[in-house]
Amino acid sequence: MFLHQVGHYLPEQVVDNEHFTKLNGLSDEWIVQRTGIQLRRKAASAENSHTMGVEAVKALTDNIQVDIKEVDLIVGATYTAYDTIVTLGHAVQHYLEIPNIPVVTISSACSSLLNAVEIVEGYFALNKATKALVIASEHNTGYYNETDTVSGHLWGDGAAALLITKERLYEGDMEIKALLTGGAATSGKAIEAVVLRPNERGVIMPFGRDVFINACTYMPKASLEVLERCGLTIEDVSYVLPHQANLRISVNVMNTLGLPEDKLISNIQYLGNTGCAGCAIGLSEHWNRFQKGDRIIITVFGGGYSYGAMLLEK
Repeated sequence: MFLHQVGHYLPEQVVDNEHFTKLNGLSDEWIVQRTGIQLRRKAASAENSHTMGVEAVKALTDNIQVDIKEVDLIVGATYTAYDTIVTLGHAVQHYLEIPNIPVVTISSACSSLLNAVEIVEGYFALNKATKALVIASEHNTGYYNETDTVSGHLWGDGAAALLITKERLYEGDMEIKALLTGGAATSGKAIEAVVLRPNERGVIMPFGRDVFINACTYMPKASLEVLERCGLTIEDVSYVLPHQANLRISVNVMNTLGLPEDKLISNIQYLGNTGCAGCAIGLSEHWNRFQKGDRIIITVFGGGYSYGAMLLEK
């Protein structure tokens, strides 16, 4: 499989830490020290995971070298659904006006992006598609409880879109060398550590320490496994783009892998935790930075617990 192009969308409103100082008494220093977050984006009242996903597709379409109408598979990824019947994938299909193609939306917490790519891999293997559009979009502020002093200050909104093809179309395409996902629901506080129950009080994180420990375990483990599948070692890695949950987790992952922080790609400092869209947004932000021969590991971990890793080569 090959990644042809990535595009992303961010809402205009910027929320700084002072907002949570006034609301909850949490200082800027306290938030930055524990999370690395200084700013985050918040969707406007008329925005949601559907509208942001469509905007990401528009950004993608501006830079692709193929006709978007050639897309024959759409896969959405989100855990902050605007509509649980008309899904993110179908909203994008409606916008693109491409009829009679497979459309599906998946939710596996913050790992949903890689599960969506894995669905594409399956369709390609079965010769049911050749050009796929993956959209990751999260409207965290539509669900969160911002007065929650444990996790209310973590969340940001945003979306990204990826065009993936079965065969290489252009020299600048990135090859998806290896991809794995897994469920770790048997570990720790998996089914209660991070929950989003709209009928109760939105997204909460009662066992943040357990999340931290397991994220720091599974993301390096998955990263090393995808490298092993390709006959590579950690020395062959150019960049690591981990799930944007907490800067301390990202740094811990780099230390566990034995990699310098200048190989870390991170946007949580100015976007907050954008869920399963975070890695895709980061990939889009740095797309023009990557050079021929670069190898990028995307590694993720989400509530539930879900995890995965993907190796890209320019």
